[in-house]
Amino acid sequence: MDFSPFNPEIQNKNLDYKILQALERISQAFKVLLWKESTSSLLTPIQIQMLVFLLYHKTKDNNKAIYLAKEFNLSKPTITESLKTMEQKGYIVKKIDPSDARSYLIHLTEKGEKIAKDVEFFAAELLESIKIQDTKEKEHFFTILLKIIEHLQKKEIISVQRMCYNCAHYSKENDNVHFCNLLGKELKITEIRMDCPEHIGKP
Repeated sequence: MDFSPFNPEIQNKNLDYKILQALERISQAFKVLLWKESTSSLLTPIQIQMLVFLLYHKTKDNNKAIYLAKEFNLSKPTITESLKTMEQKGYIVKKIDPSDARSYLIHLTEKGEKIAKDVEFFAAELLESIKIQDTKEKEHFFTILLKIIEHLQKKEIISVQRMCYNCAHYSKENDNVHFCNLLGKELKITEIRMDCPEHIGKP
C-alpha cells in the first residue's frame, strides 16, 4: 500500500479508502453501544459478548474456553480471566467434560441467562439504521459484506466463521446461484446464513 487510507487528501479521491473509513465508523458505533451497555450493566464488553454467545450457542464444541478464544480472537488467558470473574458473579458454572477430564464445559446459570437476555439488545440503535434502508440495497450490501468476511477468514484475520460460504454443505454455480446440500435447496441471498447451527467447516 503506497498511501495511507486515513489521509483525507488521498482518501477523498479513492472509493476503496472511503469504504474502509465508513466501515471504521460503523465499527466505532458498535463499540460505543457495547461500552454504553457495559457501563450500565457493570460488565466488560467481552463479558457481554460471551454471555450472549453462550446464551445461543450451547453445543459441546462451542462452550469451551479455547473455542471462545478463537471466536473472539483473544488469547486463552484473557478469556479464562473473564470466565473466572463471571463464575465469581454466579453467571456461569464450569463442569468437567465427560469425554475429556482435562477440560471443562461452560454453562450459563439461571442468573447468567437473565443478565444475557438483559444485555443482548445493546446494538438495537445500529440495527434500526439498517432496517430503514431499501431491501434491494440491503441485499447487495449483504453480498459485499459476505465476500469481505470470506476474504478475511481465508487470510486468517477472522478465525471462526459459521456462515454458508465456508461450510461443507454449501456450493455455488456463480455469485448469483447458491445451494445448500444439507437442505437440498437453492438459497436466495436473504437465506445465506451468517451463523448456522448445522455448519460444518470445509476440509
